[in-house]
Parts: sequence; structure tokens; C-alpha cells
Amino acid sequence: MSHRGPDDSGLFLESGIALAQARLAIIDTTNGGHQPMASENDLIHIVYNGEIYNYGIERTLLESKGYNFKTKSDTEVVLKLYEEHGEGFLKRLRGIFALAIYDKRGGPGKEKLLLARDQFGIKPLLYSEINGTFIFASELKAILASGLVPRQVDSESLQQLLSLGSVYQPRTLVQGVYALPPAHYMVVDKSGSNLRRYWSYGLDRVAGLRQLPYLDQVEQFRLALTRSVKLQMVADVPVGAFLSGGVDSSLIVALMARETGGHVKTYSVGFEEGANATDESLEAEAMARHLETDHTRVVVTARDIEAHLEKFVFGLDQPSVDGLNSYFVSYAASQGVTVSLSGTGGDELFLGYPWFANIQNSFDGVYPKRGISFAHRLTTHLTSIIRGPNQHSVDTTGSVAFCEAFGRQYHCFGPRAANDILSASRRSTLSVHAFADDLLPCDELAAAELMDRASVFCLNGYTRNQLLRDIDACSMAHSLEVRVPFLDVELMDFALSLPVTSKLQMNIRTLAADASYAESGVKRIVCDASKKYLPQDFFTARAKKGFALPHADWMKGPLADVMAETLSWETVANAGLFDPSSVARIRKDFMDGYRPWSHPWLLMITELWRRQVLLN
Repeated sequence: MSHRGPDDSGLFLESGIALAQARLAIIDTTNGGHQPMASENDLIHIVYNGEIYNYGIERTLLESKGYNFKTKSDTEVVLKLYEEHGEGFLKRLRGIFALAIYDKRGGPGKEKLLLARDQFGIKPLLYSEINGTFIFASELKAILASGLVPRQVDSESLQQLLSLGSVYQPRTLVQGVYALPPAHYMVVDKSGSNLRRYWSYGLDRVAGLRQLPYLDQVEQFRLALTRSVKLQMVADVPVGAFLSGGVDSSLIVALMARETGGHVKTYSVGFEEGANATDESLEAEAMARHLETDHTRVVVTARDIEAHLEKFVFGLDQPSVDGLNSYFVSYAASQGVTVSLSGTGGDELFLGYPWFANIQNSFDGVYPKRGISFAHRLTTHLTSIIRGPNQHSVDTTGSVAFCEAFGRQYHCFGPRAANDILSASRRSTLSVHAFADDLLPCDELAAAELMDRASVFCLNGYTRNQLLRDIDACSMAHSLEVRVPFLDVELMDFALSLPVTSKLQMNIRTLAADASYAESGVKRIVCDASKKYLPQDFFTARAKKGFALPHADWMKGPLADVMAETLSWETVANAGLFDPSSVARIRKDFMDGYRPWSHPWLLMITELWRRQVLLN
């Protein structure tokens, strides 16, 4: 855990309880921020990872009620908020956090432990209950190091990993270890544990926004994002930003520059000449020049991949088909800053991914307008186009149909192929999944308009379980905290109070690969708010294509021997996770050009994880 907190560490220990913390000092870097931190009467103790962006406002309110503070840290504010508001304090927090509070005010035998996690799941919190002992930590490695949890892979989670490219929370890949769900808290006492929710998505929480003229909506969005960026720049250490060259990160950097009045440190990743990848780092450099940032372009070479592969897998903490880009840009940023802002979340809130347009096209003419029941027409229409052998019947609410349609937009192997790849012993204990078996919990706004529903679905699925999890793991591997201004509760409420046409204007060019931002109509309000700060030709040039590393080149080049060894028949058979013949076929198909790099890559990373994390 030292990589997550290299600046300080602490331990609270008494009969029946132990709390430990490794600290990355960001707000109040003095010893005043030391954790675990205790209340003045020594009856409440807290360990906490993350940042509360509105801690200054809450501190002022607490001082007006007579509370005195000994430090300048946000940890002390969180502790006193709990003292003042009890479990309701969580509704006041605006930030990224995973925390544990041990409260013994009830007296002997009535002690309780409260665990909580931020609204979007940006900071991780894992736990396990085994043989009467409750364990929690920020990473799997820490839980495994306790020696109390068997080092066994959960077969259903492994099937899910292969199908979707990541393990979907609350599952983890280790049997008996779970992730506390975002926007939830858990109270543990001698009677057991109780999970409760403190926040949820909602429509039209910004009253009247939907009815405003579009230009007024643009201005309101600009102000809301500015507030979020300003709050998330609060730190007593250097703050920078990832700059990909797309509209989301460029707008954030522009707002940061206006706030500081100086040169923001920015970072992007590129590749050595000839790499077969989508490298937009030169476009990022051009944007950096326009915004006058102190920019660093990191060129990743084949030698870098060889040197960092094991460190990457160890830092990842749990296998994923993604994460390498986050690892390298975080490595670069950590050389100059302790905190970096990211544009992550803009595509989800404001409908930038092509998945949204595809879903809109799939449901066009079937999914009715706002406020009209859609279940019967939806399920009737989709039965003929998405039902397959051994899959669910379409349910009367449309949730299964929606999950199946969305699952086809983004996955790795998919459910049927994932089942076939598992070893015979593991496969015999499982049934063949459909996408809906794993994705139904993501469909939280099933009664909303199609695109609002899809936005939340994406946040609960891909974003939470792959993107945010990988970003946190890979950045904290380098002792770097990444903050995401788009994923703010105020902005979330804002996005779900807008008409869809303010976010996405569908047209015949929306899905064209060469369409510019102006032509595609995606992230309409983000683009229009950005025109005040970014070059005008930025919006009429080609749109950002996304970030793609040259994995295939590396796996057929410098990583060929690693792939051959980790996916060899003997290795696969001894590990007992996958079917050796299936793995051999996947590797051959990839080498012959018939499979995407993601298939053998995920299998290779999983085997390396088994060695680096599970068995180490």
C-alpha cells in the first residue's frame, strides 16, 4: 500500500479493531493531517482516502456551530461532520472518497464501524467477511496480505472478466472479496453488517433548466463546470492535467488556466514512429501551445513496455483489458505533480461515445418520447432482432432487451465465448450467461428517456468498472491522485436536467469516422461552451478518434516471448483458469490476423496477475 501513500503512515490498534493508513499528503501536508485521526474525546477514529472538495465551506459552517479545528486538513472536517450529522454527513460530501469511521460512543459491545464510498466509485473500497472477521482495504493486495482470505479465483467473476473486459462490482476476481458499491455505506457491528444507499441518480433536479433557451443552457453549463474545476484544483501540492487533445480535457485545461492565470502543467502520451496506433499526442501538443501550458509529451517505446509490464500488472491490482494508457500518462505526470485533472466523464454525461448513437438508431421509432410508456412496443420490436438461442426471453419492462443491446456495443469475448474459454472444471460449475445477467444492475434509470437511460447505464457499467477503476489503480501506482471534474454530483444533476438535443444532435454524419465535432453533433453543449476558449477550426477539423495503444505491434514484437510463455499449453493447464486448447486457438488466430489484440492480451494479463498479485 506504500505506493498509494508514500508520505506518511499510521496505525490505531485496540482490542477487536485495527485501522491503518498510508497517506498521500495533498491538503495540509504537515503532521496535522496524520491518520488514523481521532476525535477530541478519542471515541471516534477515521481513516480516509480521497479529497472532499467542499471541505472549506463545510468547515465554515461547523465553526459557526462552535466546532474548533486543530488542523487544516479535510480529514478533520469529515470527522466533525460525522460528529454533527451522524450517518447523514455523507449527503454533504462533494468529492472522491473511501473512508472508515470507528465509533465507540455507544459503549462496550455497541461499537460500530462505518464504511463509505463516493457517489461514482472513483475511490476503491474492498472488503471481506470471513470466520467472524471483517477486513477492508483500498486494494486486493492488502486484503490478500492479511493471510485471512484464501487466494482463490472466483469462477463467475472470471467468466465476467472474459465477457466484458473487466469484473463488474460488487464482485472482485478473488472469491469472498467484494467492492462496496458507490453511493453506499455499510455499518458493521456485533450483529453483522448492513448496507445502505445515500445517493442516487435523478432527473430534473436543476429546476427549469430543460425549458431554458439553448444558449442559456450553454452558459449555465460553463458556469457549473467552472465551479467543479475550481473546487477540484484545491490542493497544497502541484496540480496538473491530462491533455488528450479532445474537447473534454482541452476545456478543463482552459478553465484551469483561467483560474490560475499561469501555465498549467499538462501531459499526453505518444508512440515511437511507425507504431500501429491512434496517436493524437501531436494534436494535444498543438492544443497545449494554444492554451500556453507547460506541456510534456511522453513517447512510449517498445523498451518501455518491456521494462514496465510487471509493474503495470502489479499496480493494476485486478486484471482488465485496459489501463496501460493511464499507467504511462500517470507515470509521466507523477514526475511533476501530485494531482492531475482528467476529462473522464464528459463522454458519458454528454453523449460522446458512438455507442449512444448506435443505441438511438437501434431503438428509433420504438422508444417513445419523454413520459410515454414504452415497454410493450419496445419488447415486441426487439424480440426479433436480439433474441438468440439460450438467451433470456425479453422481459416486460424492457430491461433485459436494453442490456442485451448495450452489451453488444462494448464487450471483450462476450458471454458465450467467455464460457467456452474457462477450464473444464470451472465451466462445469457455471451456466452460460447472457449480457443481461451481468448488466441488469446497471440499468438504474429504466423509465428515463433513452439517452439519459443509456448515459447512466454506461456510467454504472463500463465507466465505473473499467475506466475509473483502472485510472485509480494505475495512477496511484505512481502516487498520483487523478480528479475528474465532469464526474461531480452537481454536473450529473445538470446533465440529467437537459433535453437530449442539448447533448446530442443526431444526423447522418454522427457515426462517420471522419466527422468533425461540428458535423457529428456529439457533446453539443460541451463543444459550444468550449468555443469561448478553443481555436474555432478545432471544431471543424476531424473529431477526436479516441486513444489506441499499439498493443498488437508489441505482442507480435517485444512481448511475443511473454505471450508465448504465459499462454503456453503447460502454463494454462497448470494455472487451471482457462481451457488450453481454446487459448491456443485464440493465440494462433491473433498471430494470423483473425482476432483483435484484446483477446490474447486479456488472457496474458490475467496470467501475469495470477503470479504477481494472487500468488505473490
